[in-house]
Amino acid sequence: MNLYSEHYVSNKTERFVNKIWCLDNSIGESQIENKLVLPNGCFNLAIVNGNAIEVHTSKQKYEMSEGIYFCSQMTNKVLVNIQPKTKVTIIQLHAWTISMFPKYDLSNFVDSIIKIDAAELPFQIQIDSDIETLLGKLNSYFEELNNSNPNQNTIEKICEIIRMQEEEISVSDISKKIKSSQRLLQIKFKTATGLTIKKYIQILKFRKSVDQMISADLEKMSLTDIALYNKYFDQSHFIRKFKDVTKASPKTFNPSSYFLSQKR
Repeated sequence: MNLYSEHYVSNKTERFVNKIWCLDNSIGESQIENKLVLPNGCFNLAIVNGNAIEVHTSKQKYEMSEGIYFCSQMTNKVLVNIQPKTKVTIIQLHAWTISMFPKYDLSNFVDSIIKIDAAELPFQIQIDSDIETLLGKLNSYFEELNNSNPNQNTIEKICEIIRMQEEEISVSDISKKIKSSQRLLQIKFKTATGLTIKKYIQILKFRKSVDQMISADLEKMSLTDIALYNKYFDQSHFIRKFKDVTKASPKTFNPSSYFLSQKR
């Protein structure tokens, strides 16, 4: 049994759902402790089946018994303990996905988790659904959402501009591309994601740097190389930003302590 696994949605659904990932301790007899998750610019919908998990964000500790939970954007590493006989299935939603449901104001919702009722979701899921059933439900709902919304809204446009840009981009540059005021864009983005545009850019840059550290041979590629490639001012700037999120230095970073994305 793999503790960590990933499952992928259809191409159309991928516009809104990045992937599904599972933390499976359902046949385990002991608690899995002190596993870490890094921020990645996505929201998570967590389905806890079995006993419970304990999640420590930078704000507080959450005891998550069986049920469905909505997890905000995270800005720092998150610590996870998984009780025996527990499986967590996590639907990873892109930063712009919640903006498709404009009744939600997330401007003060970050580094936080809330329990929700399954009836609040726009698609029907069961806590004990197997992965194939869940994929089917998600693909059915989000493919229809994709078909009925061929044009990107403002939040999706902002995120795409940031993600497609090789060079670092400013809010001013984004506002010129979208032809809207910076202030209006900032308000809309904070309401839809809980983050400022600048913070979202920083999170993506940080994750790109971490992915590069893991895949690169650090003997051939120095921290300075990684820092400059990812548009940090210098190595010390990169180290400082790295410590802000992980509370550790790049030199002491241990990938095996983290749940990190699998290469597709």
